[in-house]
Amino acid sequence: MAVLLLLAPVAHAQTDLLGQLEKETVDPQKREVVAATFKGTHIINSQSVENPGKGTMAFLIQHRFGTLNSGAYNFFGLDQAVLRLSFEYGLTSRLAVGVGRSSQEKTYDGFVKYRAIQQSTGARAMPVSVTLFASTAINTLKFNASPDQQRTTASRMTYAYQALIARKFSPELSIQLMPTLIHRNYVATAPEENDVYALGGALRQKITKRTALTADYYYLFPGNTASNFRNALGLGVDLETGGHVFQLHVTNSLGMTEKFFVPETTGKFFSGDLYFGFTVARNFTVRPQI
Repeated sequence: MAVLLLLAPVAHAQTDLLGQLEKETVDPQKREVVAATFKGTHIINSQSVENPGKGTMAFLIQHRFGTLNSGAYNFFGLDQAVLRLSFEYGLTSRLAVGVGRSSQEKTYDGFVKYRAIQQSTGARAMPVSVTLFASTAINTLKFNASPDQQRTTASRMTYAYQALIARKFSPELSIQLMPTLIHRNYVATAPEENDVYALGGALRQKITKRTALTADYYYLFPGNTASNFRNALGLGVDLETGGHVFQLHVTNSLGMTEKFFVPETTGKFFSGDLYFGFTVARNFTVRPQI
């Protein structure tokens, strides 16, 4: 009995200490950055607000088959394919750069992404994350023309500029808006637009610990491009498998960079012009040699 009386103050002190630690852990005044708004740097067609971590190299394989409605002769699109390979590297926790090469028009592209604002809770809470994105793409196709009619390097260039604005509403739901400008140095005819404006939207809905549904859509503002091309729409699923994210999707856009899917989408999504594709991303930690 005496032993119990001696231990009682100790137990009470431990209870008070645990209670104090719990209060400190859930301190509403502490600023916490919201992480993993999306699980990868890409959604379907779109870039996401996410960057590779500082010192991390991401290797992406993006693959699109032909349209599902191309018939049995083309094995419902599996006989046709477009491939893009790319590397993305986190220079800092906010700044990333990347390069890629697509078999479509033998296009090389490079980009830079900067996380200007990060969503946070607690003191000085920020409701959204904002990442700024700029890319350049060059078409390296050989044109069947006389030497004096060959396209110049400048005429082969296309530029894309985006503000990626996202909010993680809950551990399951994230939404992103993407004001977009595409500038093309060269267009084939006078009515075509050098500058194309669009507004994109994307979401990610988590359904299990390692599975999420995704979608993205680009609305072309009225003009010649909107009158002759389609708005890009994609639906997909993200699968987390160990050290990489495996993304499956269908979309009405064959191209996998902004140069293609924003101003040059031709497929009618609800008429079966659907390109089945996938993206595999693998991250590697790059350590400097000492």
